[in-house]
Amino acid sequence: MMRKITLAAACLLMTTIAFTQDRGLPKGFAPGEREMMREYLQNLNAGPRDITDPPTIPVRTMAEWEELQSLTIAWASYPRILKQIVAASKNDVEILILCNNQETVSNAQSYLLSNNAGGPPLPDLENVTFLEVPYNSVWIRDYGGNTVYGNDVDSLMMVDWIYNRPRPLDDASPVGVAEHKGIPLIRTLLPPYDLVNTGGNFHVDGRGTAWSSELVVEENEPGNPWSSGNGLTEEQIDEIKADFMGIDRYIKMTALQYDNINHIDMHFRPMDEETLLVGEFPEGISDGPQINANIEYVLSNYNSVWGTPYRVHRIPMPSSASGGYPGWIFGNAWYRTYTNSFFTNNTYVMPVYREEFDTTAFRIIEELLPGYNIVGIDCDDGNNPIIAASGAIHCITKEIGVNEPLLISHQRLRDTDETEEDYALSAMVKHKSGIASVSVFWKTDLEDDYEEIFLDLTDPAENIWSAAIPAQPGGTTVYYYIHAEANNGKTINRPIPAPQAYFPFKVMAITSVLENEMKTGFSEVFPNPASAITYIGVNSVATIDAHIFLTDMHGRMVQDIYQGGLVVGENKFFLDASNLSAGMYLIVIRNGLGEMETKRLVVR
Repeated sequence: MMRKITLAAACLLMTTIAFTQDRGLPKGFAPGEREMMREYLQNLNAGPRDITDPPTIPVRTMAEWEELQSLTIAWASYPRILKQIVAASKNDVEILILCNNQETVSNAQSYLLSNNAGGPPLPDLENVTFLEVPYNSVWIRDYGGNTVYGNDVDSLMMVDWIYNRPRPLDDASPVGVAEHKGIPLIRTLLPPYDLVNTGGNFHVDGRGTAWSSELVVEENEPGNPWSSGNGLTEEQIDEIKADFMGIDRYIKMTALQYDNINHIDMHFRPMDEETLLVGEFPEGISDGPQINANIEYVLSNYNSVWGTPYRVHRIPMPSSASGGYPGWIFGNAWYRTYTNSFFTNNTYVMPVYREEFDTTAFRIIEELLPGYNIVGIDCDDGNNPIIAASGAIHCITKEIGVNEPLLISHQRLRDTDETEEDYALSAMVKHKSGIASVSVFWKTDLEDDYEEIFLDLTDPAENIWSAAIPAQPGGTTVYYYIHAEANNGKTINRPIPAPQAYFPFKVMAITSVLENEMKTGFSEVFPNPASAITYIGVNSVATIDAHIFLTDMHGRMVQDIYQGGLVVGENKFFLDASNLSAGMYLIVIRNGLGEMETKRLVVR
């Protein structure tokens, strides 16, 4: 399928600003672009059909794990990776490929249907649309429009900020996408709403919370030579985000010293309303200390939408093949990251680098998203790897949400020691037509069929539905998902890929463990033998202090791993074995009761 759209706004911009299109433009400023930025911003004008005032109804910005109708990419640099994105995602969503002209359309179609560096030919181009819309670069995450909904689930709209690069075709491309999809587009082009921002530096939870680095403040502050108009204060930025996107809590973290673009998606992403995935460097290395300080700031000052502390899961930041990390004193390596990933309904697509790191990363994601189709795309091979340009696959994709979504927002059940009382659960469920029914499907054996329990509408004003899963004996794992049907017949599950996907929680065998066993112990250590980032899982049946450390076989201290409190259930830690000499070591847990357990680790 192909549609051709002429962008009058882009043409007007091109008459006032001389700019040479370059399909190899970097994610950061190209040479000379920084000096062009001020003039570029001063020459921005709204088109005759541009909406530049905020919506007149309350709005909500969509989370990336919600139901999508399309995934957009721009066919420019890195065709090998773009092809793999199409192959991984086209069975889940429409792939909307921006093409500069008919020649680009032909080139893209030929590449997708041929055997090349991007893999074998695609079997067909079903669910792939080629749209002629001019653009300057591949980095559509940064300049694409953002999905918002009026009244949470009613009117689908897109909000487009001023792109923080002087690339007029990129900046205007959301006009063509919105016109093609028939979606109203609201643009923050004119004072007092002239906000400069970039999609790689913006994550949301779908419930009114957003995260960015302080780059968004720097780029808009009054007096900044490349801010728009007279600039914006932080309070004005927050007001624009609230008015245009329904963001009532905008969390900004200190910029990182060695991330030269300061986009938050290079080390951080929310996985659901309560779970944060955070990149982890070895202790004291590169931006690791600042990332840790930023996360401590978030945890100390903010709770999830449920009023509970965020649950932070760490994932390693891979080194270069020679062991380097970002920053001159650490080897000046590229910013390799696993958080630069995206959802497409049933699938989670993540960057990969080398097996020694990828094995651990896959295990972490599989634990967070059991039942999802998880696909890795190599971002570190060839003579011109995308990670060398300070970006990966999240940077070159942009989601468009469905019309009239059926929203399920649910705080998943966590590991518990409760064996007598049923496990109460609730969900906020909303649809434009109203809700016909909500169910929870649950089981305790993955080979069994699910049992269904209907939820009751317990808080009509807040659209809260509630039920309880029957209590289970200690040692049981419960698997469940939530299913909803709207009055118009639309259905959806949470998680979306259910019943293949599910939320698990463990019922801990507290009594027997307290009487006969230690309160803490290893769940698993992998890979073992180890040569790089190594995962250390520690189970605890109580909230307790513990010291985890590494010794040689003579009991001499080699490295501190963690000292502090453990939560009930699985606690996750990492050790970088690449810094250790080959040989045999012991990982030691000593808890606050003086109990100690060891696990042998082989380093090769």
